[in-house]
Amino acid sequence: MTSIDFFGGVDEIGGNKIRVEGEKGSFFFDFGMGFSHANDYLSEFLQPRKANGICDFVELGLLPNIEGIYREDYLRHVGLPYPDRPTVDGVLISHSHVDHVAYVHHLREDIPIYLSNESYLILKALEDTGAASFSEYLHLKKSFYLEPKKRGEGYIRSRANIVDRDIRIVKPYKEFEIGDFKLKSAPVDHSLPGASAYICENEDETIVYTGDLRFHGRHPELTRKFIKEARKSKPTIMISEGTRIDSERNISEADIEERAVRVVDRCKGLVVVNYPVRDLDRLLTFYKVAEDTGRKLVVSLKQAYILNLFNETSNEYPDLSDVIIYKPRKGWGLLGEDSFACVDDEWLCASDIDSSQCLRDYKKWERELLENDNVLTYHDLREDPGDYIFRCDFFELKELIDIKPENGVYIKSSTEPFDEQMEINERKVRKWLKLFNLPLLNKCFHASGHANGKEILNMIREVNPDKLYPVHTTHKNKFLKLQDDGIEVINPTLSK
Repeated sequence: MTSIDFFGGVDEIGGNKIRVEGEKGSFFFDFGMGFSHANDYLSEFLQPRKANGICDFVELGLLPNIEGIYREDYLRHVGLPYPDRPTVDGVLISHSHVDHVAYVHHLREDIPIYLSNESYLILKALEDTGAASFSEYLHLKKSFYLEPKKRGEGYIRSRANIVDRDIRIVKPYKEFEIGDFKLKSAPVDHSLPGASAYICENEDETIVYTGDLRFHGRHPELTRKFIKEARKSKPTIMISEGTRIDSERNISEADIEERAVRVVDRCKGLVVVNYPVRDLDRLLTFYKVAEDTGRKLVVSLKQAYILNLFNETSNEYPDLSDVIIYKPRKGWGLLGEDSFACVDDEWLCASDIDSSQCLRDYKKWERELLENDNVLTYHDLREDPGDYIFRCDFFELKELIDIKPENGVYIKSSTEPFDEQMEINERKVRKWLKLFNLPLLNKCFHASGHANGKEILNMIREVNPDKLYPVHTTHKNKFLKLQDDGIEVINPTLSK
């Protein structure tokens, strides 16, 4: 008999951790962070302690208390047993948003992680460029290990215990097996590359899991093909996201592009835009806006890194050489003619100091990007603001102090606040914009990564499962009308 247990994604947006168990195998759909639940207890400077392994996470209800799935170093460090073999045979990642993948960090390295190549590239970028404490998605850095000193007696803390996770790249609609399950990944359109749904079958059930999807992005044909393939599988169970089940409207990337062109055409100064760093569809949108208005799109080092990874496997997005890379001041801030350092009791301008010293503030991956010719600084944005569209997220607002934009505009092309911390940050953004007299434009400049209510219900009707479990939603009762179509709607409950 096949069982399904929900350890997240119930009565919340995100946090999906759904275990499917058959007679001869088991796996999770996603293993993500639930934002609303985490924000009930945590903040930027109030985080679980690594020294307590998984115990803080379990105590707060952020991780399920399941034996045999968590990493050895975190368990043994606090005196908990570590089974010889994992008790789950895999984790199927639908996409690389943290509400679906963040808690992979805590899993043991011998649990296979199944995901698309695009999701792999995004996780690589997160791991290579991030500074978060819990972001070991592709590799596991074993903690709490001591090793003998190279000289003398005693031990030192080891930094060499890095192991690869069991990463398995899945190809669209190519069958693979976990235990007694036969599975296929199905690409869908979402607000970052590589999003996948899954179709899974064993002798008892055929299960369809949507992950997150939409019909109004740049590739609605992917979602439509998934629906056709899901219907052909004759599913007994469907697990569907319902983020916007209460919404009736959509804004497309084409809508954003059209509106943004009108705004940018009228702007004489710098156009500042905030959009999600991993949303390459949105990058493409504002790249086209820049082309249409005679400007250049300026991206951050992190977005340049992601774009460079995708340029190696795809020609869908702009080449790294087609955008401009912004070089921020870091560390000593040795940049241009208004920063100095003391050399032999003489204060020298940064431009007169050896370039290797000026680059020491940057990480290796940043230095490699800064070797490109298409790099600019705040000096360039200050001198020729009308030539650029500058991507600037919440954590980069401090760059405005150096840029000192005049006669500009700020386009907010990201989701509206949906929790208390986001509302606090939104108020801070408005303070920054007021300081620099930047008008805020935030109406109709964001395309959601999720289908609207009518689209979701029609999708489920077309797939026509026997049973429907709504997840990733705070309005699960809106699915009940599907019972008029002969679909049994089962509101999931959290497993302990």
